[in-house]
Amino acid sequence: QVQLVESGGGLVQAGGSLRLSCAASRSIFSLSMGWYRQAPGKQRELVATITTGGSTNYADSVKGRFTISRVNAKNTVYLQMNSLKPEDTAVYYCNAKVPWGSAEIWGQGTLVTVSS
Repeated sequence: QVQLVESGGGLVQAGGSLRLSCAASRSIFSLSMGWYRQAPGKQRELVATITTGGSTNYADSVKGRFTISRVNAKNTVYLQMNSLKPEDTAVYYCNAKVPWGSAEIWGQGTLVTVSS
């Protein structure tokens, strides 16, 4: 079973940038990967996904500001977050999924706080 560890969260001013990393314990070559987030009092929501072939999709709220990428040789997925807004404040979770499967694996989360 793959384990996922997120890092890169922290405190940033509105308009600033952060890059989150998700390091996997084994190869992610055959896995679809994603980032989700959960703000206090809200449900967990999809932020971005990237397929094994590199296709991406984003939540409307982050399109044009966030970029998901993967470096399979490093077993790592990134989320570059630019033009951050206070409403981006949340715990961000890395996710892995076998294509066409239903089982999902989650990291422990990393907190992103955007100050106004």
